Amino acid sequence: MKFATALLSASALVAFAAPAFAQDAASQTTTTADPATDSTDVVVVTGVRDRTNIINTSISVTSTSLSALNDAAPRTTAELFRNLPGVRSEASGGDGNANIAVRGLPVAAGGAKFLQLHEDGLPVMEFGDIAFGNADIFLRADETIARVESVRGGSASTFASNSPGGIINLISRDGRQEGGVVAATVGLGTDWTRLDFNYGGELGEGSGWFFNAGGFYRDGEGPLTAGYNANAGGQIRISLLREFEGGSVRVWAKHLNDSAIGYLPMPVRVTGTNADPDIGSFAGFETGRDTIHSPFFLQNAGLDGANNRRVSDVRDGMHAVVNAVGGALNFDLGGGWELSNRFRYASTSGRFVSPFPAEVGSASAIAASIGGTGATLRYAANGPNAGQAFVPGATLNGTPIIMRAHIFDTELNDLSNFANNLTLTRSFEVSGASVDVTLGYYRSTQTIDMDWLWNSYLVEVRGDGARLLDVFSAGGQNLSQNGLYAYGVPFWGNCCTRSYNTEYTIDAPFLQVQVETGPWNVDASIRFDSGEATGTYAGAVQATNFDVNGDGVIQPAERSVSIVNNAATSPVNYDWSYVSYSLGANYRLSDDMAVFGRISRGGRANADRLLFGKVRPDGSVAEEDAIDFVEQVEGGVKYRSGPVRLYATAFWAQTEEQNFEATSRRFVDRVYRAYGLELEGAWSIGAFSVTGGATWTKAEITKDALAPAVVGNRPRRQAEFVFQITPQYQFEAVPLRIGANFIGTTDSYAGDSNLLVMPGFVQTNLFGEYELTDGLSVSVNVNNAFDVIGLTESEEDSIAGTGQSVIRARSIPGRTVTATLRYRF
Repeated sequence: MKFATALLSASALVAFAAPAFAQDAASQTTTTADPATDSTDVVVVTGVRDRTNIINTSISVTSTSLSALNDAAPRTTAELFRNLPGVRSEASGGDGNANIAVRGLPVAAGGAKFLQLHEDGLPVMEFGDIAFGNADIFLRADETIARVESVRGGSASTFASNSPGGIINLISRDGRQEGGVVAATVGLGTDWTRLDFNYGGELGEGSGWFFNAGGFYRDGEGPLTAGYNANAGGQIRISLLREFEGGSVRVWAKHLNDSAIGYLPMPVRVTGTNADPDIGSFAGFETGRDTIHSPFFLQNAGLDGANNRRVSDVRDGMHAVVNAVGGALNFDLGGGWELSNRFRYASTSGRFVSPFPAEVGSASAIAASIGGTGATLRYAANGPNAGQAFVPGATLNGTPIIMRAHIFDTELNDLSNFANNLTLTRSFEVSGASVDVTLGYYRSTQTIDMDWLWNSYLVEVRGDGARLLDVFSAGGQNLSQNGLYAYGVPFWGNCCTRSYNTEYTIDAPFLQVQVETGPWNVDASIRFDSGEATGTYAGAVQATNFDVNGDGVIQPAERSVSIVNNAATSPVNYDWSYVSYSLGANYRLSDDMAVFGRISRGGRANADRLLFGKVRPDGSVAEEDAIDFVEQVEGGVKYRSGPVRLYATAFWAQTEEQNFEATSRRFVDRVYRAYGLELEGAWSIGAFSVTGGATWTKAEITKDALAPAVVGNRPRRQAEFVFQITPQYQFEAVPLRIGANFIGTTDSYAGDSNLLVMPGFVQTNLFGEYELTDGLSVSVNVNNAFDVIGLTESEEDSIAGTGQSVIRARSIPGRTVTATLRYRF
């Protein structure tokens, strides 16, 4: 997508990225985590037409300062979200590639399909579940962020396109709150170094000009033992704001260049039964501590999307390169008229490369599947013991095991997007009632241009330096090259060498009416989304005797090579349209209590996950495949007085879903139903305070066109009860604050078959901060203090139930400790 084209198109249509009635991201109102703060102080800007406090709106929204979220010792941006009520963030994949859901809405594949991640009210990615391009890969929280606001429920249906379940909005500093901070963080017992900085203020007293600049740089191995520098890079963000009588103009720019290791499922030992499994580790490979990444597996040689030779660096991991600019213009035109326009353009590219264990099994059986009867294994030439016979380490019921690893090597050529939103609001009074009418127009474009360039390797099951293995035939011929035995993934039918370049354009006019009279606040909104998808895609074809490495010799792995079939590309050419609506009412019983209710219907257009299966030969897509609808009903009570805050929301949702999962190579076509109760609360007494939230969810698959046997089952990975609670104590005699953060979940099922249970767990995070002198403090944070194993996903949905079994699963990382020296000025 070309910037000039997108800018011209957006300007001509006067459009943007989330309705202006849904944000005032320029606002720098400070939100405090102190539960004793009066309700009128808790001001939110996400999901409302104008800034308002939580008690006055029928929207389920939470605003939390970044410093409060940082108390939970988050190691990634997705770990920040675990403390947001109603949000389920499976943050076990590193700094990106997290699965994020809200209020029982499903995660049938990956990413955050029904929820958008925003920066200053604009989506980081138009679609939250782009394969290998999840929005959180391109999002980093640092000291430039003032607070995080989250909207849950159907009100999001008309606040933004493609986010019927909710919005998580990271709101940056704009300089109106003068001051700065420098913070240096190091790992205690782990290779972890990070520097954060931020400064902002007014450019001359009374000038009306404000600036802010900040960012971070980090490097280190990460929480699991990779054996190399796996997280490296940083971000810088600048902002300039001009306030004047009757309005304001803000522009900002961001540069992100950061590589983060991507953790995919790993070998996990299981004993017991499906209903009562015992999760453990293999000898030499500790769950929650080790990873299948290795300093002896740093390159993947093969072909690019044009079938030319390339070599990728596995250390790139999830490599995000983002150059973004944006702005916000707000004008008070007088006579009750307000005009607002916001825009964001991001040039985005990068790479996703990480090994995936396609099979963990008998060493001899896997060797024989490649080299035939009598095949043997030797250590590859690029590591220790090169050429020597493989010495078994990890075993399963006495049988030596190894991994057949598919390298998920995906080139993210272009994930650029542009969004613009224009709104015009008229405020007036009718018979004593305050009325706001907002008209708006949204336009966005999202490019998805990527190549899947996967190859096959053999690796030993070992942490801290796993070695690649070569296969030798019974006659002594080496059938692989430094562990690589196939260019492609023949174990999966050579399914996944592919290339596609598609662009998605969305137009969405919308209307909101809000009426406030006496204790009532009623709002109604409607949004009409229409979109168009264009482009091409190409799958794999096998090339015979293709000299991939160019040495003039056809090696065994080069006799049949998966290449992109660029000679037979298929078109993408379809459009869609749908209407979303939301109707809500809030009744204030007193200054401290209100009740509310809402009914909504929203849609989510499907994008790249329809390719290679749901797109017809002429490029069209069936209407039922193009759009998934979510219907929601919610209602509850909000109470806040003195040291007590309590919000309770009952919810019901019905969700349609079309999806595709890369690791299982399966399509999904089903309907879900979920209902439950979301709680959020806080209390303080003296120097002690506690905040927390809990969500009870009853979810069910009510229809499945492809796998009817799962109808009536609970969706995979959906726990019935999740909670987070954070008590803390501020000492009066000494400048010391200590606390703990508990994040818990009950049991869930690994698969939709509801066989293998993933045990519930409670993760404990500890924090303490001591002020050395005015502005200078030192803090210590402990993440997963008790080294709990907590599975968030599993490729297997059942085990044998006798002896030991192996599953490929992701666990939360084990205990890590960091210390931070911070100076505020």
